Amino acid sequence: MPEMTSYEHGAPCWSDLATSDPARAREFYSALFGWEYEDIPAPGPAYSMAKLGNARVAGVYLQEPAEFEQSVPPHWNIFVRVDEVDPVAAAVGAAGGSVVMQPADVMDAGRIAVVRDPGGVLIGLWQPSSHFGSGLVNEPGSMTWHELMTPNTDAAANFYEKLFGWHSHIQDMGGFDYTIFHITHDNPAGGMVRLDESNGELSPRWLVYFAVSDCDATAELALSRGGRVIAPPTDIPPGRFALLGDPQGGVFAVIANREEDE
Repeated sequence: MPEMTSYEHGAPCWSDLATSDPARAREFYSALFGWEYEDIPAPGPAYSMAKLGNARVAGVYLQEPAEFEQSVPPHWNIFVRVDEVDPVAAAVGAAGGSVVMQPADVMDAGRIAVVRDPGGVLIGLWQPSSHFGSGLVNEPGSMTWHELMTPNTDAAANFYEKLFGWHSHIQDMGGFDYTIFHITHDNPAGGMVRLDESNGELSPRWLVYFAVSDCDATAELALSRGGRVIAPPTDIPPGRFALLGDPQGGVFAVIANREEDE
């Protein structure tokens, strides 16, 4: 069901882009996905909600000054819906991670915290109030999958099981092992791949996948708009995917999902 009105505890519910040039980033993603934008008043730089029709599907905002000082590249963030942020954040240390941003209210939108897993990857916690998350999933231009790229898959699986109650199993993904995280047996939360020397420039991260109708055409369009093709369109069991970079350096994936009846 692509239209969403709520998410359960442990479900990835939102993605946003921290970028060095929000105006150019908005133009790039609008060309790729057809996004329009709504600026939300916020302390500091404006936060832009990307929309498909009336559905909010992602966020775009200017990176914090501290990230510029530390030469942190533009990046996509993901947020997991939790019933209560504070007790989940309090459990992070015992699970093997650390809290980067302590729980705080975001006006009337919800309550947030940001934590770091044992592999150094950041992930957000979101307790919704007026903003529950993306109103559309699995449709072209909206998020469809989330994937952890990390060198220590065992430590990561243990961390996320303790923090969110996720269960994991390993699946053959056409020649390599791929870990699937599950909230329940029939409800996957995302995936995980082991990061090693063969991954080149990629650093540990949570990778956001956006659904598209034509993977090859989207990759070509990204190039024409100043982006990069990091991994070319490739067939995998779920569909045809590509790993792309935006003009500012944000990395994301696109996938044309295979129809279930094929």
